[in-house]
Amino acid sequence: MSTSSERPPVDLTDHFLIAMPAMQDTHFARTLTYVCEHNKDGAMGVIVNRPIDLSLESLFEKIDLSLNAPGFGELPVYFGGPVQTDRGFVLHRPAGEWQSSLRVRDDMGLTSSRDVLQSVGREGTPTEILVALGYAGWSAGQLEDELSKNAWLTVAADPRIIFDLPPEERLEAAMALLGVDFANLSEVAGHA
Repeated sequence: MSTSSERPPVDLTDHFLIAMPAMQDTHFARTLTYVCEHNKDGAMGVIVNRPIDLSLESLFEKIDLSLNAPGFGELPVYFGGPVQTDRGFVLHRPAGEWQSSLRVRDDMGLTSSRDVLQSVGREGTPTEILVALGYAGWSAGQLEDELSKNAWLTVAADPRIIFDLPPEERLEAAMALLGVDFANLSEVAGHA
């Protein structure tokens, strides 16, 4: 996670990237990615609609943490992207103060340190979480190049889509923010 505060001409922090139907990269086909940081050095985000066959309860067992807070054990862990797939990232509300966090917006953060999971296991806070293995990353100018080639649609993010909807409904809900039905989307489009 970068500490640079310089922003590119279009800052897509706190936006969704909606993969276009023509997306050839199998990592990103039919994905909804939440952009956590976008600056002159590149961008990073987390895919929020691709659960893997691993529950939070199983993950906590694997990393030797207790999960005593009710309601979290059955939550799925997500494929967050193809970068550092052996590392966990927690997208959460409220943002809080954690050892290794990136504040995405006033009420939301992305944390890669163990202390946030310890708090979830002990106290059930933060209350809204999405745990992902790996993240999506773009080098300087790479995301802008992909946008110019119509690989993605962009829209300002609504956290309720991430935290309140089941994963299979998130892509369509993000499309609805644009007033577009994914089923009717052609392979050539622009960005909002």
